[in-house]
Amino acid sequence: MKNLFQPASVEEVKTRLLLLKPESQRLWGKMNAAQAVEHCSRGLELATGDRRPPRLLIGRVIGRIIKPLAIGNDNPIRKNAPTDPSLIVADERDLRTEVERLRTLIDKFAAAGPQGCTTHPHSFFGPLTPQEWGILTYKHLDHHLRQFGV
Repeated sequence: MKNLFQPASVEEVKTRLLLLKPESQRLWGKMNAAQAVEHCSRGLELATGDRRPPRLLIGRVIGRIIKPLAIGNDNPIRKNAPTDPSLIVADERDLRTEVERLRTLIDKFAAAGPQGCTTHPHSFFGPLTPQEWGILTYKHLDHHLRQFGV
């Protein structure tokens, strides 16, 4: 499975990010391209421990059941999957600024390797291994790049 500890996967998502344009139209969801990129940055901050939201009640109830379905295969994250409210971006953002920020976070995450992952539980899935963080971060980025057709 692809993950953000693989140099080829890192380069793939960073290249795809550069294909986003301010006028890129979403195929689903509510965020525009710049908001989605900031949302992805916040997701990477979960993986590094720089953002530590509390566990969601629904995640405590079904997170461990959904985790292998979401992370345990090569299937992409489904359209309109729910998100942690703390990751929602509603204000306007500059796409180029957000893309550069995300590319920097991707490089930081990849360079730190598995030992750079947080031990703080994911807000929905609960505790994740570094390998699971690597897979989830790739899948999350891929999901939002597909959302804009790149």
